[in-house]
Amino acid sequence: MAIATNIYVDVCLLKQIFLFTQGNKCVFLEILSYNNNGLFSWDVNVIDTVEIFTDGACSGNPGPGGYGVVLRYGSVEKELSGGDSATTNNRMELTGVIKGLSALKRPCRVILTTDSKYVCDSINKGWLYGWKKKGWIKSDKKPVLNVDLWEQLLPLLEKHDVTFNWVKGHAGHPENERCDRLAVEQRDLMSK
Repeated sequence: MAIATNIYVDVCLLKQIFLFTQGNKCVFLEILSYNNNGLFSWDVNVIDTVEIFTDGACSGNPGPGGYGVVLRYGSVEKELSGGDSATTNNRMELTGVIKGLSALKRPCRVILTTDSKYVCDSINKGWLYGWKKKGWIKSDKKPVLNVDLWEQLLPLLEKHDVTFNWVKGHAGHPENERCDRLAVEQRDLMSK
């Protein structure tokens, strides 16, 4: 398929220019080099789009907990789940995100849906990057919790193009309910 388009952009400011989506693929024009005469070399980069849904559950907080993940690429789905006998709900929410992104074998465009405001707000509002810059201290001067997990998440966010979407939990969102069942099942296994 040929792409015919005029691109008027200061390419020295950009590394990739989004062109279009087709099915589960995003096509980017990747800038390989640039010179002062306005000439640049480029390559077309096709990136798969994957949907990830996550949830965490915990009894006691801290207490036994679990996470559930559903990965979807087109019509192919995969479920992941696991747990810990002594954890918190936020740790399970973060672990679900980390496990989902870690399951991807190559860089992808990811649409990640979770009911965790903790996770979504930390990334979408830029708190995570501010915490790291300030040595893992929050604006209230208290230490950030779960630093070990945030440090695992950061390289995954660099590897993948992730969009975080928040949904209300226990509100009938089919994939969120499915992830909740997986998380609760693991939490219950950890309780025994």
